[in-house]
Amino acid sequence: MVLEIERRAQAAWLWLNRPEQRNALDAELQQALGEALGRFEKDPAVRVLVLGGRGPAFCAGGDLARMQEAARMTKARARADALRFARLLYRMYTYPKPLVVRVHGPAFAGGMGLAAACDLIVAAEEAEFCLPEVRVGLVPAMIGPYLVRAMGAQAARRYMLTGERLSAREAHRLGFVHECVPAAALDARIEALTTQLAAAGPRALARAKKLLASVERAPISPRLAAETAAVLAEVRSGAEAREGIRAFLEKRKPNW
Repeated sequence: MVLEIERRAQAAWLWLNRPEQRNALDAELQQALGEALGRFEKDPAVRVLVLGGRGPAFCAGGDLARMQEAARMTKARARADALRFARLLYRMYTYPKPLVVRVHGPAFAGGMGLAAACDLIVAAEEAEFCLPEVRVGLVPAMIGPYLVRAMGAQAARRYMLTGERLSAREAHRLGFVHECVPAAALDARIEALTTQLAAAGPRALARAKKLLASVERAPISPRLAAETAAVLAEVRSGAEAREGIRAFLEKRKPNW
């Protein structure tokens, strides 16, 4: 089983499970991830997803054996093969439920891209990130847009072009990693975050993620002001918001 699934309260933990290959992303693992995302999107009992890796590495990136095979493919087939991962990243980035990534070891190449496509990145102090593609004549193409958004263009420029390693502490300083904690505290910190996320309104979380994506690059303008006002007006009149406000005023937990 290349992907292990574990339920913890209202969170589903998805474990990349190819430890001998350092959780390299082959076609089977990518498909399993996509299927799990589809399954839990429809499960109202699951409010948050956590992505982690078994073994010493979080994810070493693309499967080099597969890449060697892809080099002999026709252009059309090679494009389709690359498009599979691009679609997985987009699915993660636009997923309506919060995605938290647990990085405990190396997160290289596509593994760093997986992290960048998630909402929250929590890393152990020993974790490392790296974009070594250019050193073997490749380009971090599909993961590029997510890296630029997650760490900023200037930092992405450096690490995409040099291929040098980035420590978890430095990644935290740059703002790429949200929290950097001792390895022994990693799961406890993530469980605290998932509990906090699960306490929020599920529709509000989905709408907030959609709003973030739409305003991230939008210029501040009267049009944007009108669009955001319309979002609040629509959400405020919904059943979830009415229940949330009522629960707050009545000093109880909301019923969702």
